[in-house]
Amino acid sequence: MERSGMPGGDAAAPKGQVAPEETLAAEGVNKAVPLAIRIIILRGAKTHHPFQADSYIPIQKPKENPMNKTLRTPVIAGNWKMNLLPSQTGAFVKELKAATAEADCSAPSGRDACGVVLCVPYVNLCAAIGAAAGSHLKIGAQNCHWAESGAFTGEVSAAMLKDLGVEYVIVGHSERRAYFGDTDQTVHGRTRAALDAGLKVILCVGEVKEERLQGVTLEVVRLQTKIALGGVTEAELRGVVIAYEPVWAIGTGLTATAAQANEVCLAIRDFLAEFYGRDAADAAVIQYGGSMNAGNAAELLAQPDVDGGLIGGASLKAADFAAIVKAAGRQGVSASTVK
Repeated sequence: MERSGMPGGDAAAPKGQVAPEETLAAEGVNKAVPLAIRIIILRGAKTHHPFQADSYIPIQKPKENPMNKTLRTPVIAGNWKMNLLPSQTGAFVKELKAATAEADCSAPSGRDACGVVLCVPYVNLCAAIGAAAGSHLKIGAQNCHWAESGAFTGEVSAAMLKDLGVEYVIVGHSERRAYFGDTDQTVHGRTRAALDAGLKVILCVGEVKEERLQGVTLEVVRLQTKIALGGVTEAELRGVVIAYEPVWAIGTGLTATAAQANEVCLAIRDFLAEFYGRDAADAAVIQYGGSMNAGNAAELLAQPDVDGGLIGGASLKAADFAAIVKAAGRQGVSASTVK
């Protein structure tokens, strides 16, 4: 998949991340094919996946003195995508409520150890809000339009969601960008509309496979974040959760290593510090959203700059989702006890 607006020519590759031109030629890969695609062909023939841990080279040096998480509460958000009927929603939300109640324990500081959000299809919202009422669960939508009202057949505005009782909304998910034409500019419009309506935003950013192979992950993620947050004040930033979702890991079963996830989340935090100051950046919640599951959640969530997860498939399995919430809750409790 190519990202619209990205250069189409060959890019110089970071040292150690790609095979040299002579190796590509020796493997019989046509040089007329764009470099990133040639790399995928070559490496796909030699390895299970080009992002295996044994071939991974860090983008940047790890933070020498990582801060603790006392300034922020991890957030686990389940993205149901286009799954479950309205008639199934109430019972499943109640199951999730029971399964995550103990995991979502309060930290000694008195604040929640972990926030839990369920982002459900539009038609399921009323049933989800009713079933979650009075509990620790928050309900979110999966998208909103940038206009408050107008001739936009089939769309739903942020104001409509707020009026319904929705608290969160996902903006800029990679599937919206890939299948429904969302761009960095429309993501900015949706972010602005959601904040203006009083919703909390889960803003998704992330690179496609070719961009990681070309070594431009940080540039892509910084640009997406900068455009989406254009005009957003420091006070409004408190209502934004940023979800780093490497597109190559969404729905594929592939997952970034804990080190990969943390270095991009750290880069996003450093970017926020440039525009909003270090205190605001250190208080920002930055999730990882690429195939986090019950098996890998603890390692990912233990990273100093990973503050939760945007969960797809595992959010449709009560036991798995509860295990992820529990792992995040442990991190929240641990952070609250740090002096």
